[in-house]
Amino acid sequence: MATGQDTLFERFLAPVLGQLLDREAMLQLRRSVDWAAAADQFGAVGYPDYYQTGNFHGIEGGYLSPDAAVTYDPITQYVLPPNETWVRQNLVDTIQGQPRRILDLGCGTGSTTLLLKQAFPKAEVIGLDLSPYMLAVAEQKATAEGLSVTWIQGDAAQVPFADASFDLVSASLLFHETPPSVARAVLAESHRLLKPAGEIAILDGNQRTLRWAGWLNDIFEEPYIREYASGSLDAWMGAAGFESVRTEDFWMIHQVTHGVKPADYSLPAYK
Repeated sequence: MATGQDTLFERFLAPVLGQLLDREAMLQLRRSVDWAAAADQFGAVGYPDYYQTGNFHGIEGGYLSPDAAVTYDPITQYVLPPNETWVRQNLVDTIQGQPRRILDLGCGTGSTTLLLKQAFPKAEVIGLDLSPYMLAVAEQKATAEGLSVTWIQGDAAQVPFADASFDLVSASLLFHETPPSVARAVLAESHRLLKPAGEIAILDGNQRTLRWAGWLNDIFEEPYIREYASGSLDAWMGAAGFESVRTEDFWMIHQVTHGVKPADYSLPAYK
């Protein structure tokens, strides 16, 4: 699974996590999903170059490997201190309205998506991700919790929905895994998808902390995290047209950014 790079993760954290992870549970999950059928179920999409070439988290093939889906939740629970659910709940807590239609971009295995559905049970909630394998795990989790969520395979920079069709767009741990040009495209797409006065909420690594604590960038194999750390999500959101942009730190290593599409926004008139 590893790419061969002698990262800090491989030297120090992997042995520790190896003692904490429930390997039998991961094997059961690996065996319980028909991964080929999952790929067929969600339908093939065109994968961006950055997504195909990035060995995210040191896994060969990145999120286009079932191994990423099997290991994601067991590992993430230990790398989002102080508690993964608390960290994700921070995003939910920033939401000011009562959204009726929610789109969770880069939803992965659906951990934040399911929290959104629990917080807004009457809302239509859609989780979108490029990886059919992550979506297969997300669907399994939703079924186990008895939650109705629609899972769609797709690119967050090119979403197959109409303009102004969502009240809330969210993203958790997505932007540090994309080149800045893609991050800006995702924000522009989010702005297009939101209704006037719609909200955007983003959870990710703390850019300020990542800038001065460079060693954090070396813990996991994240191809674009240094570019993410050198940027400003606030500035990117402002450039995309969002107002009232605010970022709050959580435990120094996380940040939640919230913004609003202007209430008086109207689509450009083309001749």
